[in-house]
Amino acid sequence: MLKVDLYNQAGEKTGEVTVSEEIFGQKFNQDLVHQALVRQHANARLGMISHTLTKGEVRGGGKKPFKQKGTGRARQGSIRNPHWIHGGVAFGPRNNRNYKQMMPKKQRRQALFSALSVKMSEGKILALAEYKNDVVKTKTFEQMLHKLPIQKDVLIVLPAKNQLIEKSSNNLSFVKSIQVGYLNIADLQKYDHILFLQEALKKIEEIFLKKPL
Repeated sequence: MLKVDLYNQAGEKTGEVTVSEEIFGQKFNQDLVHQALVRQHANARLGMISHTLTKGEVRGGGKKPFKQKGTGRARQGSIRNPHWIHGGVAFGPRNNRNYKQMMPKKQRRQALFSALSVKMSEGKILALAEYKNDVVKTKTFEQMLHKLPIQKDVLIVLPAKNQLIEKSSNNLSFVKSIQVGYLNIADLQKYDHILFLQEALKKIEEIFLKKPL
């Protein structure tokens, strides 16, 4: 059985939480994780700002510039060919390129489980019972994080929308909060530690281990 250390708001270890071996106990699959990471970055790409017109899109050029023979010049069919001034551009940048990549849902989930399992094996996943405060205060939230065994940056995984934590951590450069349903490979690779709210550990099983209808 896999267990995650559970801490309270004061930074004290209060126990352990049993987690799913299917999610946190997988063998690391480097190729699958890499494929999922490349896919996520590719799907986030926007089209280029620059956009050139091909010879078929430039206005004009319908008439043959001069007759085929007898002029001593090389034959030309249109003044909108790429080698003419004001002609179309060959192999120029286009803003309608589609960078989207496909990957089966089962493979995406397996890559996510693989990345979480690595964090688990490295001891970089921990749980927080709850966070309560009367007001949104970044300094108080930062002090709470420093009491936990977190050396570098941290990804905070929430079971649902939590404005108190989201607003309290928004101005901290080493912290990102995310709802458990939006867990992704890029964030797991970027952040060193993963801090789950205790309820999020239950929610992740409901979301990612549910059987298809």
